[in-house]
Amino acid sequence: MVGAGAAGLMTAVTCRRAGLKVLLLDGREKIGAKILISGGTRCNITNLQVTEKDFQSESLRVVKRILQTFSSSSAVQFFRDIGVETVLEEDGKFFPGSHSAQTVLDAFLGKCRRLDVRLETGRKVNGLDFDGNHFKVSGMNFYYAARTVVLCTGGLSYPSTGSDGSGYEIAALFGHKLIPTSPALTPLLSDDPDWKSLSGIAIPVCLTLSEGGKKSVQYQGSMLFTHFGFSGPAVLNMSRHWIRHQSGGAAKTMSDARLSVNFLPEFREDNFREKLAEVGRKTPSRLVKNSVSEKLPERLSGVLMKKASLSQSLVVNQLKRTEREKLLQVLFHSLLKVTGVFGYLKAEVTAGGVDLAEVNSSTLESKKRPGLFFAGEILDADGRIGGFNFQWAWSSGFAAAQGVIRKIHEKEIV
Repeated sequence: MVGAGAAGLMTAVTCRRAGLKVLLLDGREKIGAKILISGGTRCNITNLQVTEKDFQSESLRVVKRILQTFSSSSAVQFFRDIGVETVLEEDGKFFPGSHSAQTVLDAFLGKCRRLDVRLETGRKVNGLDFDGNHFKVSGMNFYYAARTVVLCTGGLSYPSTGSDGSGYEIAALFGHKLIPTSPALTPLLSDDPDWKSLSGIAIPVCLTLSEGGKKSVQYQGSMLFTHFGFSGPAVLNMSRHWIRHQSGGAAKTMSDARLSVNFLPEFREDNFREKLAEVGRKTPSRLVKNSVSEKLPERLSGVLMKKASLSQSLVVNQLKRTEREKLLQVLFHSLLKVTGVFGYLKAEVTAGGVDLAEVNSSTLESKKRPGLFFAGEILDADGRIGGFNFQWAWSSGFAAAQGVIRKIHEKEIV
């Protein structure tokens, strides 16, 4: 296996459990960096409900099949078996009971030692060839021969953890098509001083990406205002769509895409309009800003009044119809000015990758070069926030391992 991240560790353990000899190579001296920083260092292992609908891919049918091969309940049981008890939070996320990602990495490394997985770090693979009988895996001052190879090299996200896209180059050498890659689950940047002045505020919202006036993508969840722009689950989930629109990945341009935010997703717009009218009847001298502050943080209410060109001292009984509609517009349809993204530097995952149409839909074995398998982020499948990308690592690693096991046994029988 090439790459000792989440998918590589799962693949190695599963193969070794079946009695295969396993060599796990990684270019870094210390492995598991992405595991350790995930989930705010708590490691969101998986989610209670995981389906292909939680992912983006050109081949969701394959994603569905792989997820069914090793479900989230299978993942929970797997971690229990290697010594990691999990806790389920109200939002459906599973975390280690210790709430420490180190627990997950230590359990994997402990299992690898007990199973006698041969793990070699500081072994950066830069060459892979096939001589007709064996694969030749090589790098600086090392060379190995193998009957099968699993590429678990990750993508391009968080390069400080060792992700450099080298696996894509190897896949391309064997004729594999790559779905164009882009950052995903990454913060968005803004130069709007009003939004940036709200740094530190986090609220539930509904984000909508529109094209030509038509809704394209929508996410609900928490949004965090920062000194650089926007973050939080709703923003991170939306980022891959925004990026692919602005890059022309969907034959769009920046001017085609509009990102808007509904700050009151628990209300219908008509209902809030009626609520304002009711406030006007019962407490006509009340400040409009205070009525908004009942539902939103005061600093945000002030900014929204400014965005609507309304006086901070405006009282409800002075609110004209046109002013009321301006207020409703910023409450339910505020445009977010996005000037850029943090990109791969802070992206939790890479969108795109090795085309799933060119691998076996059950084992992830290459259709171009039998004996070559793929697992994890290198493949064209990226999930939303909530443990889904780790589940893809576990499921794809398990599926690839099963393919390797069958491949080796078939050769031994022959």
